Amino acid sequence: MNTIKVGVACDHGGFELKNILLPFLLAQNFEMKDFGAFELNNADDFPDFVIPLAKAVANKTVDRGIAICGSGVGAAVAANKIAGVRAALIHEHFSAHQGVEDDDMNLICLGGRVTGFAAAEELIMAFLNAKYIAAERFERRLQKIQALEINNG
Repeated sequence: MNTIKVGVACDHGGFELKNILLPFLLAQNFEMKDFGAFELNNADDFPDFVIPLAKAVANKTVDRGIAICGSGVGAAVAANKIAGVRAALIHEHFSAHQGVEDDDMNLICLGGRVTGFAAAEELIMAFLNAKYIAAERFERRLQKIQALEINNG
C-alpha cells in the first residue's frame, strides 16, 4: 500500500473521469477515499462533494485531494475557501509537481470536460509523487498565506 492517502471528489462534470481514475489509482496502490458523486446526476453541485474533500485535506484525514468538475475552476474556487487547503487547477505536467514542491499544494483540480484520461493520469501521478521542498523562501511564502487564513484576509 502506498503511504499517501488520497481523497477524490467530483460532480456530474467530473463523474466519468473520476470513475476511470479510481481503478488506475488503486492499481498504483494508493489508499483511496471517495467523497462522491456516487451516481451521475446532472443537477448536483460541486461544492457538495468538493468541500467535504477539502475539509478532509485540511484536517489531514487524507494526505492529498483530487477534485474534478466540468472545467475544474469551480472545484478550485470552492476548495480554496477551506483554510489549510492549497488547491490549483492544473493543465500541464510542470505545475502538477512544482505546485507541491514550491507551494505545498495539497489538492489538484481537474476539468472532467477538458482533461483527457491519459493526461489526467500523468498530472495526478506528478502531483502525488511530488514532495514539498520546504526551502526557506517557500516556508516564508507559505507562512504569509497561513497568516491570511488566520486573519481571514
